[in-house]
Amino acid sequence: MTETPAIDSFADRIRTDGHAGLVSAWIGIPEPMVVHHLAQEDFDSVVLDMQHGMWDMASASNAVTQCRSAGKPAIARIPVGDFASASRLLDAGCTGIIAPMVNSVSDAKALVRFAKYPPLGERSWGPTLALNHMKLSADEYLRTANRLTIAMVETRAALDAVDGILGVEGIDGVFVGPSDLSIALSKGARLAPDTDEIDKELAHIVARCRAHKKFTCAFGSNGKRAGELLRLGCDLVVASADTTQLRAGAASAIAAARTVASGH
Repeated sequence: MTETPAIDSFADRIRTDGHAGLVSAWIGIPEPMVVHHLAQEDFDSVVLDMQHGMWDMASASNAVTQCRSAGKPAIARIPVGDFASASRLLDAGCTGIIAPMVNSVSDAKALVRFAKYPPLGERSWGPTLALNHMKLSADEYLRTANRLTIAMVETRAALDAVDGILGVEGIDGVFVGPSDLSIALSKGARLAPDTDEIDKELAHIVARCRAHKKFTCAFGSNGKRAGELLRLGCDLVVASADTTQLRAGAASAIAAARTVASGH
């Protein structure tokens, strides 16, 4: 049997009951070279954001190649309700799928149908690029493919249904979207993703994930917040998006140049 490289053991690494300490890049700029550069850093994975980012299937497929060449697993966040794209992205070599706005058991089951091979789902066979990337036989890929399907919890409905969602066979973990969750909990009054209220709900979600023997992921607005989310028990976190990191780096360099030039 082909030895499983570290990049393809990611589904095992994330299942450590909050001890993995995984930090992922989050990229919405639809340029594979951006992926190439960020994937050189010490991220454990790279998420391609196809919900709010501008990726299409062709550019995302090229980005997967850049991730794998850097030894990093690629995870795709698909657009809302576009479960059919999950199987195509997995065919292209993505290690996992994140689906936004999974608000019910029926939503979770629909996601599993497209993301998993039988007997869990109804994914059609055709992972040509994935087989090329992973250097696996067809039988080996089939045995290991049903591992990383993640439902986003980011609404009141999803919070109320979290045990049902986690109980769906084929849902491997959840991803908490604190921004949308804060808007939902405040009934549209505020955007407040880094608050005690969100932490309380997140702690509940982590506990329910542990009870179901599944993992928890969450989006952090910056590196400090990502660290706090890890301390709350998350298995994987995001330390802000590519656009935030790009602008923060530029602002820091500009400020440093002007400070030195002014003699202060």
